[in-house]
Amino acid sequence: MGLFCNRRFIIYDMIKIKRSRDFKNVYRHGKSISNQYIVMYFLENGLDVNRVGFSISKKIGKSVVRNRYKRLLYENFRLLDGDLKKGYDIIFIARNKIVESDFYTLGNAMRRLLKKSSLYMVNDK
Repeated sequence: MGLFCNRRFIIYDMIKIKRSRDFKNVYRHGKSISNQYIVMYFLENGLDVNRVGFSISKKIGKSVVRNRYKRLLYENFRLLDGDLKKGYDIIFIARNKIVESDFYTLGNAMRRLLKKSSLYMVNDK
């Protein structure tokens, strides 16, 4: 993994969940929390890093739309990853209402889910 420090953010190649069996394992054994935009599954992975996966149904739209929301979710997660407990597999599933949201709305929705799951370690005022 390459590291580059830019003021407060560390940019690196995140470990993504790509294999079907890893997704199925998190779905079967993990816990889930949801809000109007996103469903989040999480499970301890025994590693010292977080792995993340994204799932967006074809009901959301064509590939251009689905990939846009994957990028928005990925970027929001990248910004929040430094403030999270390590050692978890996290999967975000987009709900149909995601098409009504923007970058900041998704960031707030993701932050709320992470706080609710006790994975987010920073206390906001």
